[in-house]
Amino acid sequence: MKLILHAGAHCTDDDRIVKALLRNSGPFLDQGIAVPGPSRYRRLLTNTVKAMDARAPAPDARDVLLDTILDEDHEKVHRLILSHEGLLGKPGFAVKGAQFYRSAENRLAHLVRLFEGDQIELYFALRDPATFVPAAYIQSGGLMFAEYARSLDLANLRWSEFLSRLRATLPEIPITVWCNEDSPLVFGEVLKRMAGLPVTAKINGSFDILMQIMTREGMQRFREFLGQHPDLPEPQRRKAMMAFLEKYADDAEVEEELDLPGWTEELIDTLSALYDEDVETISHIPGVTLIEP
Repeated sequence: MKLILHAGAHCTDDDRIVKALLRNSGPFLDQGIAVPGPSRYRRLLTNTVKAMDARAPAPDARDVLLDTILDEDHEKVHRLILSHEGLLGKPGFAVKGAQFYRSAENRLAHLVRLFEGDQIELYFALRDPATFVPAAYIQSGGLMFAEYARSLDLANLRWSEFLSRLRATLPEIPITVWCNEDSPLVFGEVLKRMAGLPVTAKINGSFDILMQIMTREGMQRFREFLGQHPDLPEPQRRKAMMAFLEKYADDAEVEEELDLPGWTEELIDTLSALYDEDVETISHIPGVTLIEP
């Protein structure tokens, strides 16, 4: 069985991926692809992985877990898709010093041991540290942001370091990543890759994020355009999406204001520039697939 794990990052998804996949769960199941509801496995999976810090899993732990997660016979499932952004750590611990998710290797190693004999693939959305650091800290409920920010080594904070750590520790796990900033354009491809479908396949939910940041008029015109060009190749489709966004983007949904102590425009610009360079580095890491517009 293939275990497809969408594990973050925090503040990039709001369960949009799993909600979109669940809308396709009926046809998926006919193909041996299971998308269980997240309430069936998130707490269970977190507790199981944490318990493995102290002891090895029971020999039948995998089968017991699958029996709990799935209604159907798991022997008939060849692809299981799980989405759990908290599996690699809580948002308050997402950034420490110059590292993202320090516990990630350990938790994923436990998962590999738990699902021994299965193939695990990791899917992960990256986000500009200029917005990710404050968003994750706010989600954690922290109140002293300025003090927290001073504890970080922002100049050396890189997603490429995080991904290189995972590849060095768990080279058997292929990793697929994309930039959260590109999600409106690549969301459909992310869904199809997670489901193991060709890029030309039709899938419900491909435009869920686009709908959130485009005006109603713009979305209506975009759908009319697609109706007139049903066989448009994916590169041309994305160009059309960008063109419609330029004209019909909902500014209230697109713009993000960061009014936090010490989080200056100069710092934001610097971190964003470093992020752009880092994404280029990530595109060359062996075993890591970067989905780009």
